[in-house]
Amino acid sequence: MNKYRHYYSFNRVLLLILDITLITFAFKISNLFRYGSLDFDYQYSVFFVLFALVWWIVSGFSNFIFRIDGLFSCEKKLANLINSFILHAFILASCIVVFNLEQLSRLLLLYTYISTALLITISRLLMQQLFGYFTKSDVAHTRYVIVGAGQAGMSLYQTLNNNENLGTKFMGFFEDNPDTLNPYYSQVQGGIADLKDYCLQHSIDEVYYTLPLTDREQLDDLSQFADDNFVYFRIVPDFSAIVQRDVNMYFYHNVPMLSIRKEPLELASNRVVKRAFDVAFSLAVSLLIFPWLMPLIALAIKIESNGPVFFKQLRPGKKNRLFVCYKFRTMHVNNNTELQATKNDPRITRVGRFLRKTNLDELPQFFNVLLGDMSVVGPRPNLVSQLDHYSKVISKYKMRHFVTPGITGYAQVSGYRGETKELRLMEKRIEYDVQYMENWSFMMDMKIIFLTVWNMIKGEKNAY
Repeated sequence: MNKYRHYYSFNRVLLLILDITLITFAFKISNLFRYGSLDFDYQYSVFFVLFALVWWIVSGFSNFIFRIDGLFSCEKKLANLINSFILHAFILASCIVVFNLEQLSRLLLLYTYISTALLITISRLLMQQLFGYFTKSDVAHTRYVIVGAGQAGMSLYQTLNNNENLGTKFMGFFEDNPDTLNPYYSQVQGGIADLKDYCLQHSIDEVYYTLPLTDREQLDDLSQFADDNFVYFRIVPDFSAIVQRDVNMYFYHNVPMLSIRKEPLELASNRVVKRAFDVAFSLAVSLLIFPWLMPLIALAIKIESNGPVFFKQLRPGKKNRLFVCYKFRTMHVNNNTELQATKNDPRITRVGRFLRKTNLDELPQFFNVLLGDMSVVGPRPNLVSQLDHYSKVISKYKMRHFVTPGITGYAQVSGYRGETKELRLMEKRIEYDVQYMENWSFMMDMKIIFLTVWNMIKGEKNAY
């Protein structure tokens, strides 16, 4: 297991705890101002739970307000915070109607929202300052290097280094035959041939490429290395004469930047929308379908064969972080769990064959969605053995692990489901997974969910 890189985001958890604490304090103060007491009545207690839950959905799974890679200004972060409160208010208003809380004091609601907004905004500004100090420490969260110590590289370094709110740490330049008269010559860590080993040894998060775009082989090689090792690769040359339509261009202050791929889910607003839908959809399935369907499936599994109702297996998720994936058990208990199911597989029970045909064996994975390990839609999590094998023979295989795996995916609804006896079948799956990553939209998720349900109704020949 040690050969897989595990990424943990403690900032997100600590920030959520801080927000809930501030919301609690805001509720207490608001109730004291309105009614002269710190004790909540029943309706206000229900409102508190809804308020905190909706805030968790809206912002608890997003770090965009504290982007420490330096791509968003402080003004942009504050604008995103305002957008979060607007989205929060919209969802909360709907919850108030659904749970019949209209009799809450309007003045109390006003006090609550104003105090919550002030406390969270002030906490964000203080955290912003802390990240400024954090930038200067030796344990900065985001470590970056610059390829090229010429004019473009020096200009980028000066821009990034002069901003105290980035939460990043500059680790050095990489340049073949650097100019000894360069004022930053002492910060050159080696030639470009030394870059890969340095990135792995020092856990580099971002590589900025500032050399002319004349060495296509070098660009492809570094880009592939970055994809395989979860390093963000950004091109920052003078590209005014070479911009293409399929390249993402943006500016940080006056420094132009290119992104090799379209990455819609890198934008925090898109991640918020996707996570909010995941939680809402999974809760609906858990509350409306599980209570009556799960006992029936569990009983059928138990009647036909001995063994547990649920099957648990480690699967590689986002950035290869292993997680426990849940399914209904569809096979007789055996020791070949890393062996992919085949047509007429003797391990599969009769009940299991029906569950697989209708996708009902995947239902417990909605718990994985609520835990944050999976999404409703995304690349399907493959076996660990498949990760070991296919990452060596398919160049873009690891790219699919840039995003959270899903219960259903674009490849599955496009006909690439089931056994992958031939390499080309897995290559097509990866092709569709990458297309999904680069073209994600909320409506695309809705389309995939609709096609999944439709395939469940009509049946799939490759589902076994």
